[in-house]
Amino acid sequence: MSFFIRYAFKRLLTLLPLLAVVSAAVFFLIRLTPSDPIASITGGRRISDETRAALTAQYHLDRTLPEQYFIWIGNVFRGSLGDSFRHRQPVTRLLAARFPTTIQLVLMSAFFAVILAIPAGVISAVRKDSPIDRAISAFMVFCVSSPVFLNAIVLMLLFSLRLRWFPAFGAGRGIFENLYYLCLPAFALSLNMVALMGRITRDRMIGELKSNYALALTAKGTRKSRIIIRHCLKNTLIPVITVASIQIGGMVVGAVLVENVFALGGIGALLIEGIQASDYPVVQAIILLLVLLFLILNLAVDMIYAVIDPRVRAAADGETWRKG
Repeated sequence: MSFFIRYAFKRLLTLLPLLAVVSAAVFFLIRLTPSDPIASITGGRRISDETRAALTAQYHLDRTLPEQYFIWIGNVFRGSLGDSFRHRQPVTRLLAARFPTTIQLVLMSAFFAVILAIPAGVISAVRKDSPIDRAISAFMVFCVSSPVFLNAIVLMLLFSLRLRWFPAFGAGRGIFENLYYLCLPAFALSLNMVALMGRITRDRMIGELKSNYALALTAKGTRKSRIIIRHCLKNTLIPVITVASIQIGGMVVGAVLVENVFALGGIGALLIEGIQASDYPVVQAIILLLVLLFLILNLAVDMIYAVIDPRVRAAADGETWRKG
């Protein structure tokens, strides 16, 4: 257990400088856009010069950009993400109302991707060059080449408007209704991840089934199902986890499009609204939050590596031994 604590602490220390650089980049890049934040605050209404000056001072827009950045990052460390220009309320309140929908959508999509991609990849590898393998491969090609917004529109037309199995809009109320309403959007969001994970699982599984240890276990009379699940699949999962971590981070971005197609009202809709209205606090808070989630996800993947891959623990122990 002490190894995992040391390893997690070390990884956290490497993430902090990266997060600082990203926060600065987000803050300054947003302000390169030719927009008037005061117009966003006032809703485009004509105001007096005195009112404009007061609003400029209230939101620290009269300071230099470096001063604005340090004011903002200082408030972030105190738990405040600022007030929305457009909604005139704390950004944390806006995120708290919309963030659960996005997280639930991404988690459901990841769940669908895992339960579909890994079994499909294993079956395709075991039945290599069979009609089942060709059918699964054709489906994977379709999934990886189809953009997420097109998946969402096609699935809505088929399962919502024609078959009427799922609702076309909204996120529902309550846990079970949320699950029902988000099934179709989550499946649409998961298809690209299904394709990539499935192909990698298939290719790695084919190599593992031809490996020396798999042939040796087969010669010893070990059941094929045990060889596949207990040995080959475990070694196959290492690159699959890497791809999954990157894809889940990408899902958060893809969720923006899916949320707009299905009118889910998550942070994706809030982000687009903030960009259109030049609502700096909302945009920079959401982007910073997405980056933070991506970094945390990578940390979690590194910890999973340490669990399933003994070489990671051996490398870390060897580094500790050399330092000692």
